[in-house]
Amino acid sequence: MEILKIKTEKRRLGDLGERAAAKYLRTHGYKILERGYVGEDSEIDIICSSRDTVAFVEVKTRSVEAESPMEERPASAVTPEKQRKILKAAAIYRAFNPSDKKMRFDVVEVLVREGKVERINHLIGTFDRDTAYLPPWKRR
Repeated sequence: MEILKIKTEKRRLGDLGERAAAKYLRTHGYKILERGYVGEDSEIDIICSSRDTVAFVEVKTRSVEAESPMEERPASAVTPEKQRKILKAAAIYRAFNPSDKKMRFDVVEVLVREGKVERINHLIGTFDRDTAYLPPWKRR
């Protein structure tokens, strides 16, 4: 049953990060439209809007205790496959929620130490329809 405990702790950490990311986005002028949006086989953690943009946000939360100098950034977990799934879910969302606003795909990294949010990094425009199919070293 140890596996169930690990999943529960991981989910708890993820939920903390998603709540912190939503609060961060609201305080920076974004309106939260959806949280935990499911479109076919993928979930978009947060869908929010600002003046002329709808942002589809993937939240990646990591415990700072587990971080080492050799560990990649949390955003590196948003693989090309994950990006393609988010793009597909975003297209479904837009089909049911038409808008003239631009679409943007962001990642919010949330770093947690001892159960408290230590740092939030909002990476704006992390990927798009064109770059989601490219390996990271070929983007931009």
